[in-house]
Amino acid sequence: MKEMITSVKNQSIKNWAKLTQRKYRLEQGLFIIEGEHLVEEALTSDWEIETVIIEAGFEPPFDLSSQKIEFVSHNVLAHLAQTKSPQGILAIVKIKETGRYLTNRLLLLDSIQDPGNVGTMIRTADAAGFDAVILGDGTVDLYNDKLIRSSQGSIFHLPIVQSDLSTEITRLKNDGVVICASTLEQAVPINTIGSSDKMALMVGNEGSGIHSELLKQADVLAHIPIYGQAESLNVSVAAGIMMYHIQLSS
Repeated sequence: MKEMITSVKNQSIKNWAKLTQRKYRLEQGLFIIEGEHLVEEALTSDWEIETVIIEAGFEPPFDLSSQKIEFVSHNVLAHLAQTKSPQGILAIVKIKETGRYLTNRLLLLDSIQDPGNVGTMIRTADAAGFDAVILGDGTVDLYNDKLIRSSQGSIFHLPIVQSDLSTEITRLKNDGVVICASTLEQAVPINTIGSSDKMALMVGNEGSGIHSELLKQADVLAHIPIYGQAESLNVSVAAGIMMYHIQLSS
C-alpha cells in the first residue's frame, strides 16, 4: 500500500483544504466531493477525477484501479471533510467547462443563495428531464459542498452554466425558447398555461423573488395556487412542481 499521509500540514492536504473556498477552487480549477455515492457518480460521468482520497482501512465498493489514490489517516480525512461523520472517501475533481446543450427544457435561477435549495433544484431538473440549468448572478457557487451533496450527483449528469441571466434570456428567446417566470404579481396559475416545445422556467431569490428587469424579459408569468393557510412554498418545492407541469404538459 502507498505510504499514508498522517499530517494535516502535508502540502497536498493544505492545498486540498483550501478548496472549501471559492477563490481557491477557481485558482486551482478543482473542487472536492465526499462520500461513496458522489464519488461513484463522478466515476460514471465524463468528469475527470484528479485524486481519490481514502481513509486507511476503508474498502471502496467500486473499482478504482484506474485512479490516482492517496491514503490518509482518520484525522486527515476529517480535516478535509465538510460533514461531521465522513464516509471514508473523498475525491478531488477537475472543474469542467460546460459545452453546448439542448434548449428544449431549461431551469434559470436568479440570485438563489441557499445551497441546499439550489442542489435540490438541480437534482429535480435532472429527474424531470430538463436539458440544463443556468445559475445567474448572485446564485450560490456551483461547487459549494452543500450544493453538491444536495444535488446527489446530478451536477455530473446535466450541463450547468454560471452566466448573466439577461444575456442568456436574450439568446434563448432568439432561439425560440419561451421564458416562464415564477412570480406572484400579475401571474396566472401554472396549471392554466400550456407547454411549448422550448421552454425555460425562471425562479428567483427566496425572499425578494426575480429581479424586475428579468421579469420584463419573461413571456409568461406564472404562480402556484395556495389552497391552505401557508403563505408560500419553499423555492425548490415550487420549482419542482412547475418543472413537472411543464414537462408533463408537453
